[in-house]
Order: sequence, then structure tokens, then C-alpha cells
Amino acid sequence: MKYQRVLLKLSGEALMGEQNYGIDPNVLEQYAREIQTVVDLGVQVAIVIGGGNIFRGVQGVAGGLVDRAQGDYMGMLATVINAMALQGALENHGMKTRLLSAIKMEQICEPFIRRRAIRHLEKGRVVIFGAGTGNPFFTTDTAASLRAVEIEANVVLKGTRVDGIYTSDPEKNPEAERFDSISFSQVYQQGLSVMDLTAITLCQENKIPIVVFDMNRKGNFRALVEGERVGTLVHL
Repeated sequence: MKYQRVLLKLSGEALMGEQNYGIDPNVLEQYAREIQTVVDLGVQVAIVIGGGNIFRGVQGVAGGLVDRAQGDYMGMLATVINAMALQGALENHGMKTRLLSAIKMEQICEPFIRRRAIRHLEKGRVVIFGAGTGNPFFTTDTAASLRAVEIEANVVLKGTRVDGIYTSDPEKNPEAERFDSISFSQVYQQGLSVMDLTAITLCQENKIPIVVFDMNRKGNFRALVEGERVGTLVHL
């Protein structure tokens, strides 16, 4: 097994499926099955999920609804809704889970405590981190990198709808070329949109590689964890 403890980052938008808003149960079911195949290997899995399918802080700011800090807090609450939905899907497949939130919500989830999170993982529970970092002005990408560092994960796996990192957006440019692997410094130099720069810097400074891969392709998650070349590896 190449990785023993992984941090899986999922986007909130991915949960929409073919819908324009909200959560598609079919996508949740698909993700639960993919995650189960990895949990069954004995790999410790932690997850951070975004909230863009429900609310993004920048949307509230752009619409004049709220200021940036307030909008970001609203986005954090959206991530908890997604985390609860994913938790339910995982438990329907027999997995033991714990939802830890950076914002206290004792009735529905535990507060984030680093040692507790690690202990849950050691006991074979899937740990879902909600509410981002608990601070405005930070993305869930940064939350994923931060939690990966805190729990000493072997790798950050960013599950997307594309099969890696390209020279430009492959959905807009059919001539875009995919990287099999790329260094952190190349990501900076070429201005590639892998994750936000704070997230990338956290991983680089703490020597945690990032793999960007297609989470929607059946078997990809397990193959990656087992050491197959899937997606694009970002390394030192």
C-alpha cells in the first residue's frame, strides 16, 4: 500500500451532479462506494468537502448581501451540511464515521481536536472535517492542507471531475496538455490553478505531496492509494 493515511478533498460543486443546486443522492452514493473500497483496505481516510453547491462567500459579497467575513462563515455552514450528507451516505454502507467541525455545533458534530481526530483514524473511522479552518478568508483547499499537516497525512488527494492538472482548462481548450507529475515550484511559475497558493505552500513547506485526479471514474481512488499512476502528482 503506497499511502496509509490520506486526506481526500472533495468539491461541493461535485455533489450537484447534473443538478443546478444542492446535493445529488446518486453522487453521494457513488462517492460512498469509492471511499468504502479504500477503507476496506485498512487505509485511514480523512475528508474535507467544500460548500459551493449551497453557498460561496464570494457570492454573497458580489451580490451585496454581506461582507466577506460574514459570507465566508455562511460558506462554512454550507460545508457542514455537505459533510453531514456524506456522513450519512458512508454510514449507510457500514462505515464508522466522525464529523469534526472547526465551529462548535455540539448537537450535530464534535469540535475539531487534533489528537481526537488522529485517534478516530487509528480506530478505523472515516473522519470528515467540516466548517473549513473556522476562519474567514481561507478556502476549503487551505483547510484540506492544514488538516493534512495536522493529522500527518501521507498525501492530499484532490478529487475533481478532470483527470489531472493541465496547461490550461481542458474543458475550454481541447489542446491543453496534461502533466503526469509537476513540482510545486513549476505550479507557482506557470500559475496553474491546482489549489489556492496558501494551500499549496502549506503542503510544500510540510513535504506533503498533492495528487489531483478524477474522483468520478470508478476505481480511481483505490488504484491511486494502492500506488498506481493516477492523475497528476505535485511534488517537491
